[in-house]
Amino acid sequence: MAPKRTKNKAPSADPQGMFAGMVVFLIENSVQSRRLQIWKQKLEQMGAKIETHLSKKVSHVFAMSSDALFHHVDKDQLARFKGVGTPTSSLPYSPPDLNKDITEIFGKLINIYRALGDDRRSFSYYKAIAVVEKLPFKIESADQVKNLPGIGKSLQDHIQEIVTTGKLSKLEHFETDEKVRTISLFGEVWGIGPATALKFYEKGHRALDDLKSDNSLTNVQKLGLKYFDDIKTRIPRNEVQEMESLLQKVAEDIVSGVVVVCGGSYRRGKASCGDLDIIITHPDGKSHKGFLQKYVKRLKEMKLLREDLIFSTHSEEGTDQGVDTYFGLCTYPGRELRHRIDFKVYPRDIYAFGLIAWTGNDVLNRRLRLLAESKGYRLDDTGLFPATHGSGSKRGARGTTSLKLETEKEVFDFLGFPWLETYERNL
Repeated sequence: MAPKRTKNKAPSADPQGMFAGMVVFLIENSVQSRRLQIWKQKLEQMGAKIETHLSKKVSHVFAMSSDALFHHVDKDQLARFKGVGTPTSSLPYSPPDLNKDITEIFGKLINIYRALGDDRRSFSYYKAIAVVEKLPFKIESADQVKNLPGIGKSLQDHIQEIVTTGKLSKLEHFETDEKVRTISLFGEVWGIGPATALKFYEKGHRALDDLKSDNSLTNVQKLGLKYFDDIKTRIPRNEVQEMESLLQKVAEDIVSGVVVVCGGSYRRGKASCGDLDIIITHPDGKSHKGFLQKYVKRLKEMKLLREDLIFSTHSEEGTDQGVDTYFGLCTYPGRELRHRIDFKVYPRDIYAFGLIAWTGNDVLNRRLRLLAESKGYRLDDTGLFPATHGSGSKRGARGTTSLKLETEKEVFDFLGFPWLETYERNL
């Protein structure tokens, strides 16, 4: 008879651990039971004590979101804790990110798979980072994450290899494979997609300098190449905030009452941004028409906008749902460093859809689109449209008229998706 398997005992608590002296109260709302169990186990192993109620002994309160925190703890109780404030969209999103060894490697794999045109694999690492960076403990074994969402068997194996060896053989293979390394590098140039990157590789190009002499480059690709290092430089949150204020003031000088919001990672509270996503509308439903041309002209006169990448207008003709688009390069006042900037001008009646799409993140947008499809609709940045029934595995065609939903919350509610404040959308 085979001997009975014995369960591995959890490591004993370390009285000198990194959380020694902490007395923690955990707010359990919106936390999956398995995740809560892992939090408690790791906190105790690292020296913390867990309280079952908010006593005077408690030194730290952990909650899944600010809403959960402020729902269970009143202002008088919070007053004795440091670093607590009212949640607003201007607060920076600062996950613990105690596992940068893992998230940095996964981030490199995202860029490689995007350059190779493998969006499915790229997206899986993107989802995993959002989960791992929020963990309040340092991962020591893949067993600690095997029941977390978005962390399948393959990713668990990657995590185990990283925590054991400090590296990942898959990434090392990619970085030493000339073809993969070259296509990945070319794919980071704005305007060069996977197919074009492969063509450049097949022409014999191996470095960015090789591309400069290729006469097939479009003007957009030449700009992407010229400002390659600038575009890759992230923008500090305080500078984005200053630029948003400046953009709002210039817009108001052109058309009174215009609404200008900086979306993307800035609106989600991130500490830095890769670019600026500006979403614009006007409450009267008509003054947005023709606004973008005037706005771009004024911003160029101020030398805030420097180079054009894409410029298309539809509001006055009523085509493409009446959405105007500008993609370009901008500079922070007093500097020459180029940053990517996008403007999207929406009619007021579809503005909520534009806000959702251009705030993100990608995980949330994908979940909302799939949920819409499951209910017989097609969701994009211009509306929520009834869809026809597709044949076989094909998606149904999109209807021509969107449902009338005025706010982001109305869209969430209609789809039956729990409401998320902007700072909660880093899924």
